[in-house]
Amino acid sequence: MEPSNPNIDRRQFLKTSSSVALFIGASGLLPQLVSCSDQKQMATLARTESLTAWVRLSEDGEMTVYNPAAEMGQGSMTSLPLLFAEEMDADWSRVRVEFAPQEAEIYGGEGWRPGTKLMFTVGSRTTNSYYTVMRKAGAQARHVLLYSAAKHWDVPLNELTTANGVVTHAGSKRQMDYGSLVPLLELPDPLAEIEEGDLKHPKEFQLVGKVIPRTEIPAKVDGSAQFAIDIRLPDMVYGVMERGNLHGATPTLTNESEIRTMDGVLKIVTLPYAIGIIASSLEQALEAKKHLKIDWSTSAASSHNSQEVYEVYEKMASKTKPGKILIQKGDVAAAMKKASKTYTADFRNDYVCHAQMEPLNAVVQVAADLQSADVWVGSQQGPDTKLGVPTILGIPPEKVNVHLQYLGGGFGRRSMNDFVEECTLLAREVAPRPLKLMWTREDDFTYGAFRPLSLQRIEAGTDSAGRLISFSHCVVGDGGNLVASGAANDHYDIPNQLAEWREASNGIRLKHWRAVGHGPNKFAIECTIDEIAHDQGIDPVAFRRKLMSDSPRALATLEKAAELSDWNGVTLPGRAKGVAFVEHGSLGTGICEISIDRDTGVIRVHNFWIALDAGVVVHPDNVRAQMEGGILMGMSSVLKEQITIEKGRVQQKNFNTYELLRMQEIPDTIETYLIDSEMHPEGVGETATPMVACAIANAFLKLTGKPLRHMPFTPDRVLEVLNS
Repeated sequence: MEPSNPNIDRRQFLKTSSSVALFIGASGLLPQLVSCSDQKQMATLARTESLTAWVRLSEDGEMTVYNPAAEMGQGSMTSLPLLFAEEMDADWSRVRVEFAPQEAEIYGGEGWRPGTKLMFTVGSRTTNSYYTVMRKAGAQARHVLLYSAAKHWDVPLNELTTANGVVTHAGSKRQMDYGSLVPLLELPDPLAEIEEGDLKHPKEFQLVGKVIPRTEIPAKVDGSAQFAIDIRLPDMVYGVMERGNLHGATPTLTNESEIRTMDGVLKIVTLPYAIGIIASSLEQALEAKKHLKIDWSTSAASSHNSQEVYEVYEKMASKTKPGKILIQKGDVAAAMKKASKTYTADFRNDYVCHAQMEPLNAVVQVAADLQSADVWVGSQQGPDTKLGVPTILGIPPEKVNVHLQYLGGGFGRRSMNDFVEECTLLAREVAPRPLKLMWTREDDFTYGAFRPLSLQRIEAGTDSAGRLISFSHCVVGDGGNLVASGAANDHYDIPNQLAEWREASNGIRLKHWRAVGHGPNKFAIECTIDEIAHDQGIDPVAFRRKLMSDSPRALATLEKAAELSDWNGVTLPGRAKGVAFVEHGSLGTGICEISIDRDTGVIRVHNFWIALDAGVVVHPDNVRAQMEGGILMGMSSVLKEQITIEKGRVQQKNFNTYELLRMQEIPDTIETYLIDSEMHPEGVGETATPMVACAIANAFLKLTGKPLRHMPFTPDRVLEVLNS
């Protein structure tokens, strides 16, 4: 930290230090140069002085850039530091990356509301929200280095250039690498403000948009990468919970005395919805859990049957009184009366589990006086970067130190704090011993938080020329934006549009699932468009081409996808292609080629082509990987995955009854074309997944003449449609 003796010269202090953190000030405050490698100390200084440390430099030329986002396989540990290094003109081979302290007011990106900051790795917003933040921070660090070199050489700053971690003065042919500048650093007073116009033009990028290996992949390959589940601390104990499989039910433990005498059991903790067990080992905790005898109350979910509720939803959709208006453009009712032809269809989607690879877990150590805590967790963070721990313990946020770990899959589930809060409640009981809470796979299925079940009713009208003039979309389901998002048709020229949400509540735990409401709602929208085109004998690409006439960027993705897939070419016998357009931050058109085994009802996806406009593409290889992963996850959810509930109880307990896509079922090829753009980057993690259902269903329609309207497209449902 800063030298405690005020008489010590700052430069002399820095000369004796091996590294320095550049704290870039906010709200007009000057930066500080701090010799400090401890993240907790840096967070404390940054919080008290309203400063941000983005990079740590060492005299040997090594530098550490801090990543403010979660890393769950989407590549933030590379893409965000890459933006910083680009503007800093750093030598990428000397860059290391660490997680930033979890301090939203310091390291937060742009929130959903103006003036707010969030550390929240959700909604495909990471690159989008940090694009300018990271670039400005890198440019500011570069400016400090240039200023220091200019002072050292006694030359005008504008005569200096930087490239690949080196400052050069062409006039005197002198050079100095960034590491050599560490003991010479001085701060401009005042520090120059970096405006967007001061940043590089995309055509000047040396790192962004290039083939760059991901920083965390080597550690993930050799096994040295640390996930929360890998954490082992001295004197650590273990916690598990029995939550039942009736959401919202209250437990009454009837054999507490028996459980307390079991080997290793340290404590039993009763929560409103669960019984917690703390034991010396995980094995002992799980063994005790097996022997729990619990009487469960009824709950709001007790009468819920997921496959029967659609009848209720259909009646709700038929009521004349509209729900909450989401989108209103023109006059849908008047346009429908004038329409030459009208179309009505209902689309359904069942509950889906996140099924992330790493089971939910966390480690919390509460101090003996209960006034501070450390947390080790893989989290997608959230509006509260301390993940609910301060509220539970009744302590200030700065007393909680979150050690963010890699995530073994998130998909929205790890943006909930429930498992961290549970861990804290148990850890408080054994303070100061650290406690690891483990959710079993069965816990995650039976007491999961699912993508909502919903029904979408589409009513559309065309004029005498076959032009789509009216489009009404009624969404029925629980979860607010979890079911209501993704209903917009901003890139289709439809003069009269209405989207509304009618709320239903069944007492089931719900959560964001990759692409949120876009999956079910784009499924309904894109399938309706194809059904209209099919009915009118119009090619679905040609039909969309007219709809996109006023949206050139969307149209470019359609044209490119058609080209990639040879849309108008000859298709092998027994196969057909289907198209779908999705906007989820980035713009993308997907086309798939399928075949159907008419005896078994199994759909096989042979090829998938995607054309994507994501604005500036920071890390192309990673974007392609994101699209491929999104397609495969989409296929799994569309063809296989299904949570069913009977009398409020989840029927699937593990992967033996919750099917996932297998390796032998993946497409032969997935081809992604990235459209060159200089626009602000948009998210890509949630663009591919929603296009899968509609593309497959549209290919099925083309091949059979019959629509698929209920996800997932299980073999029995496919056979039912084929035989109808």
